[in-house]
Amino acid sequence: MINHNSKIYIAGHNGMVGSAINRLLVKKGFTNIITKTSKQLDLRNQQSVNQFFESEKPIIVIDAAAKVGGILANNNYPYQFLMDNMLIQNNLIHAAHENETEKFIFLGSSCIYPKLAPQPLKEEYLLTSRLEPTNEWYAIAKITGVKLCQAIRKQFNKDFVSLMPTNLYGPYDNFDLETSHVLPAMIRKFHDATLRPIAIGQAQGDNNSKSTISSEPVVNSEPVESSEPVELWGSGSPMREFLHVDDMAKAVLFAVENILPEYLYNVGSGKDLTIKQLAETIQHIVGHKGKIIWDTSKPDGTPRKLMDNSKIENLGWKAEISLEDGIKETYQWFIENKDKVKEVKI
Repeated sequence: MINHNSKIYIAGHNGMVGSAINRLLVKKGFTNIITKTSKQLDLRNQQSVNQFFESEKPIIVIDAAAKVGGILANNNYPYQFLMDNMLIQNNLIHAAHENETEKFIFLGSSCIYPKLAPQPLKEEYLLTSRLEPTNEWYAIAKITGVKLCQAIRKQFNKDFVSLMPTNLYGPYDNFDLETSHVLPAMIRKFHDATLRPIAIGQAQGDNNSKSTISSEPVVNSEPVESSEPVELWGSGSPMREFLHVDDMAKAVLFAVENILPEYLYNVGSGKDLTIKQLAETIQHIVGHKGKIIWDTSKPDGTPRKLMDNSKIENLGWKAEISLEDGIKETYQWFIENKDKVKEVKI
């Protein structure tokens, strides 16, 4: 019987997702939460993980630990993205199974679905065609985690469930330009360019594209004549869906408090926009006044990734935070913490 005193282990509690889950569980009155830093417990080491589980015997395990990154990181470090993620999740899943963990919540990514799958993405599209090449290493690792949880559920009738979030963002995100995802990378690029204003006469052309928001900048209100141009990858045409990490944490809480009847659930906002619209929205919120340059020699990735969230929504969970509000909050957090923001090196 799971209650507020049940022992819960959050793997990856220092990350953006894990920290949001930890904050929410504490807020909701859970009093027996276990956390370990990567220095205290190397999740890639099977012996260490087994010893930890034998000693602690957690009733609930939430796997928010992973090596993550954007297109550039996935492309440059395929071995680490495949091997490290498989080691982390396989060690956790196996140790949980061997030590009678009652509930295991595995967190993955929408990149597990085929590149050209019908939209919106349904859970049954898994493994129906080829993956997106730019992130297949991470995707393959996560698919093995999903199938491991499904196998344990099928063979041993245990409450092992996989939640597949869309693109997540929020406080404690990774803002390193080499390894971050698109939204935090844009925040960093526009912010840095805004700190380097140039005279209007020196500007490299006006940005004539219409912003998705027409009011004055929300957070960065320092006046500048014009900002340094920002170069972004691709054409700006792919469509992406984004979910605030606090909404994701609520989905995890929902899975903690309920026995979900199936093994795999999509978790998203149900709304998407083009990368160009995202860039214009972030540009406005940051207060950047320069030109956006699209480097079309760089890959776009999957044309569209919109999740069908109907399965979990029909059970009672639904996203609440709008993208605009979420970006404002994330940028404010970045400004307040920019001297110590997470920098992830492979």
